[in-house]
Amino acid sequence: MRVHPRRQAWRNRAVTTAALLVAAAGLATGQAATAHAAVSCDVAYSTNEWQGGFTASVTVKNLGDALAGWTLGFAFPGTQQVQQGWSATWSQTGNQVTAKNLDWNGNLATGASTSIGFNGSWSGSNPKPTAFTVNGVTCGGQPPVNQAPTVSLTSPASGASIPAGSAVPLAATAGDDGAVSKVEFYVDGALVNTDTSAPYGYSATGVAAGSHTARAKAYDNGTPVLSAETAEVPFTVGSDGGTAAVVASATSVSVPEGGSKTVGFRLSKAPSGNVTVNLTKTGDADLTIAPSTLTFTPANWNTAQNVTVSAAQDADQTDGTATIAAAATGHTGVSVTATESDDDVVTQPGEHVENPYAGATGYVNPDWAAKAAAEPGGDAVADISTGVWLDRIAAIEGTASARGLRAHLEEALRQDAANGSKPLTIQFVIYNLPNRDCSALASNGELLIAQNGLNRYKTEYIDPIAAIMAEPRYATLRISTVIEIDSLPNLITNLNVPKCQEAKSSGAYVDGVRYALNKLHAIKNVYTYIDAAHHGWLGWDTNFGPSADLFASTVAGTTAGFDSVDGFITNTANYSALKEPHFTINTTVNGTTVRQSRWLDWNFYVDELSYAQAFRTLLIQKGFKPGLGMLIDTSRNGWGGTARPAAPSTSTDVNTFVNQSRVDRRIHAGNWCNQSGAGLGERPQASPAAGLDAYVWIKPPGESDGASKLIPNDEGKGFDRMCDPTYTGNERNGNNMTGSLADAPLSGQWFSAQFRELLKNAYPALP
Repeated sequence: MRVHPRRQAWRNRAVTTAALLVAAAGLATGQAATAHAAVSCDVAYSTNEWQGGFTASVTVKNLGDALAGWTLGFAFPGTQQVQQGWSATWSQTGNQVTAKNLDWNGNLATGASTSIGFNGSWSGSNPKPTAFTVNGVTCGGQPPVNQAPTVSLTSPASGASIPAGSAVPLAATAGDDGAVSKVEFYVDGALVNTDTSAPYGYSATGVAAGSHTARAKAYDNGTPVLSAETAEVPFTVGSDGGTAAVVASATSVSVPEGGSKTVGFRLSKAPSGNVTVNLTKTGDADLTIAPSTLTFTPANWNTAQNVTVSAAQDADQTDGTATIAAAATGHTGVSVTATESDDDVVTQPGEHVENPYAGATGYVNPDWAAKAAAEPGGDAVADISTGVWLDRIAAIEGTASARGLRAHLEEALRQDAANGSKPLTIQFVIYNLPNRDCSALASNGELLIAQNGLNRYKTEYIDPIAAIMAEPRYATLRISTVIEIDSLPNLITNLNVPKCQEAKSSGAYVDGVRYALNKLHAIKNVYTYIDAAHHGWLGWDTNFGPSADLFASTVAGTTAGFDSVDGFITNTANYSALKEPHFTINTTVNGTTVRQSRWLDWNFYVDELSYAQAFRTLLIQKGFKPGLGMLIDTSRNGWGGTARPAAPSTSTDVNTFVNQSRVDRRIHAGNWCNQSGAGLGERPQASPAAGLDAYVWIKPPGESDGASKLIPNDEGKGFDRMCDPTYTGNERNGNNMTGSLADAPLSGQWFSAQFRELLKNAYPALP
């Protein structure tokens, strides 16, 4: 099958606050010749308050030397009192407040942060503290922006010749505004070693005779982790058995149309006499080489001679390729691939509009529509646009049971031609990062970071997708892409999971998302939306603000910066209600805020619409463009049927009130797999609310979230107990039952029982 889902990792820790950041970063200077750490700090303080009470969230960031312990101090400007705190030992004398680290968060490396908080009381007014100290040093100013590290490969030298059987000496220098956490060495694109301390180096053994490339990649110790890598450096290992070879400075070269590039050739060992190297070019006629012969002598055999590869101007809009073969008698030959970088502008009708859903019709996936129409009552929704999930490399070409990317685009052209003058929008989910969905099992993928997964993601997955989408014949389509659901949020909340730790420490998630954005944004008619989880995952300030920071730093590192993103999507393949009609976050019951209920557990949002709109506001504050658009997946969050409350509860107990009033009928908001009682939600529509580009059906209704029991498969999908209806839960869902439907197939496969239940419980109800 082509598609699939899953839904979400639950939050990591919750309780805290809403907006307003007060006081910040380190002004204190490190003192010379002292035995103590030079302290420099940033403190962010924010609150959410109600009459007489408030919750405060405090983030302490170390901008100075590494700390082995810290004490935060500040003074309340008013009558506030700390009542209960967490993640620190809190004390108060008069208006002076101190918070001392616990054992687990006392060590703060340079650039590291820790989040703490407390519940407090106030009377009269609740002004915020304006000055903070860490270990007695005043914090103030603005924190520096984390910069990517620098790295240079110092060995091997470009064109170096390594004797057969010898180790290849790899060496690099690296630096950072903070600290370099590690340097990776790659040979021919494969990771061969990681060095965590300078001088950075490694001796690579067992490298076969022939032409190779090497590169180094450095990572810093910031949050999020930033990385930088060198260009590929060519080198040669001498042939075994004394056989000489022709050596090229590169195995591939990109030549701008109307321009030229050079490739150097030499011999691997000294000849006994003059050697003539003949160069033959086959392929695109617009690519030419000069000269076509080179002569090497016993004196100059190791000095590269350049061959100029030129690309003529042409009228087509494709990147031509050619092969340059270098051969000499008694020598092993070498081939170089030359690619013309076309500069002809693809003429596309219309502009890259602000909202690709406005005024457009949606692509109807015939594969999904046929399954929907075959179910009783399914005709009512079989003509609705749904997302196409490109969940593995094979999905690009298609399988025996599902069409591939090009086939979908061809069908979209056919539908567009029958559509009159309206444009057509087709939606694809880009979903194949290495260590994909690192905190789950049902939707794990085929690529692993430790097995060259990031490089494969780029070259075998993103590159082919971008190449197909960029073909001029598809320029009339509006192609909406949802980028890597569940990826970046996992780096905020689920670092206790080893695969998520690896995704963060390696930089693979950030690097992969940036690469996808760079490739897709460059195509004029492609629109990019990053997954922003849902309110039941990121709705607490401990997750909300840090996620926005991570999104901002990730996107700022792309070639086009914030312009590379058209918007964000929430609730992808999840069940969170679009709107809770019977209460808001400001509702109180018998003087108690609904935030205190077990269902909300101090969350700041009760539904997806309020969350998406608030998150958009924060993202724009972080630097995203004012026209940023939000999408909400409403494919399965209708929660209609007989269980839907018609009015607010009359109970005076906050837990009973919320449970009887909420339309989201899940047992716990942390439940995500094939939920019993769910219904189809709002039908896809453009511009349905302020800041919203559209309500969409990205998760095709009727396609399973995951198997309810272990099912062997070749798609890398595991068995997640959250899909087992007999499982009694874990900390992520409050140790409740999962609420999952029984007899579910693998994620992405058709689940008839689920589809029929979604039809029955649709809200708005089906005609």
